[in-house]
Amino acid sequence: MKAGERRNYKMTFPKNIQNKKLRSVAEKVYSNVPVTKEDALCMLTTDDILDLGAIADHIRTRLHGNVGYYGVNMNLNYTNICELRCPLCAYSCDENDENAFLLSYDDIKERIQNAVSMGIDEVHIVGGLHPKLTLGYFERMIGIIKGIKPDMHIVAFTAVEYDYFAKINNVSLEEVFRRLMDAGVQALPGGGAEIFSPHIRDIIAPKKISGTKWLSVMQTAHKMGLKTNATLLYNHIEKPEDIVDHLSRIRDLQDETGGFKTFVPLQFHGENTKIDVKRPTTGYDDIRIYATSRVFLHNVPHLKALWMYVGEKMAQVLLKFGVDDIGATYHNEKVVHAAGAQTPDFGSEPFLRRLIHKARLMPERTTASYHTVSAHPKEVAI
Repeated sequence: MKAGERRNYKMTFPKNIQNKKLRSVAEKVYSNVPVTKEDALCMLTTDDILDLGAIADHIRTRLHGNVGYYGVNMNLNYTNICELRCPLCAYSCDENDENAFLLSYDDIKERIQNAVSMGIDEVHIVGGLHPKLTLGYFERMIGIIKGIKPDMHIVAFTAVEYDYFAKINNVSLEEVFRRLMDAGVQALPGGGAEIFSPHIRDIIAPKKISGTKWLSVMQTAHKMGLKTNATLLYNHIEKPEDIVDHLSRIRDLQDETGGFKTFVPLQFHGENTKIDVKRPTTGYDDIRIYATSRVFLHNVPHLKALWMYVGEKMAQVLLKFGVDDIGATYHNEKVVHAAGAQTPDFGSEPFLRRLIHKARLMPERTTASYHTVSAHPKEVAI
């Protein structure tokens, strides 16, 4: 668009899209035609973020109306001891490191009881690959949680962890899923996906399971009836083509299984890691990633921007660029803060509701399965 020209965003979609290439994308969206990889590259490199945002917001509105989602939960990071020691990770330790820890059952019980007293609905559980932990440890962990709050929604363990559990316990992946589902696991987080490109993965997480294996574990989870998230780690050494490949493989598996509930782009924080970050993201960078994800992943219902990763103000802005969920309270989050995140390590319910309300959306408290939960407006905002 030339300087001095004015846009008319009151026109009917997709006629309100002025950029010719993005108008083509908008017409596909309007006709429910999946966009192409070439379209995704165009979106990831455009400076015309208002047109891009209008397309993404059209999809968000079509899927979710005027609702913005949030949750009230806690993070339970049970250990930072990990065999992988990925260059991208600032959290992991060797077993003999002075900062290494492993939560005892009493530790778990105390943390859950404290969080329940704060009104949480959900526990999000991830940790390192500890070589001495059997499935029994995790079954008892889940049992402790359910014993304290039987209706607690439990989102537990990444695809990387499930693959590891199967190997060190010498059982099938299906057996691991069955036992932990019987214990009370209801959904999977999307961590460990990073970025699927093998040449990038070999640098940032060389010992981690491959992108193909990550997808295979998720395929198994979906076939066993579990809904999961999927993630993308961006702003390290990837290129736009790597992002498009990642999104495409997520979309392909979703076409097959329908098991992904939410897609969650994760901004890489490089402090205390062994990866040289090219530079901090700009607002344009974040908007392009989220809006492109919303448009390309037409078959994934939800797009989440974790306010703790991108910052509360950017998360709020992204609600107008395709995002419908800004994350949760995240009591006791440790992983991203170990890598230098400057956001608070938890937020209150009124804080999250206010962010959504000020974006002119209706706040709706939910869980990772998007079951509506009654809000508790008497909590004090931070």
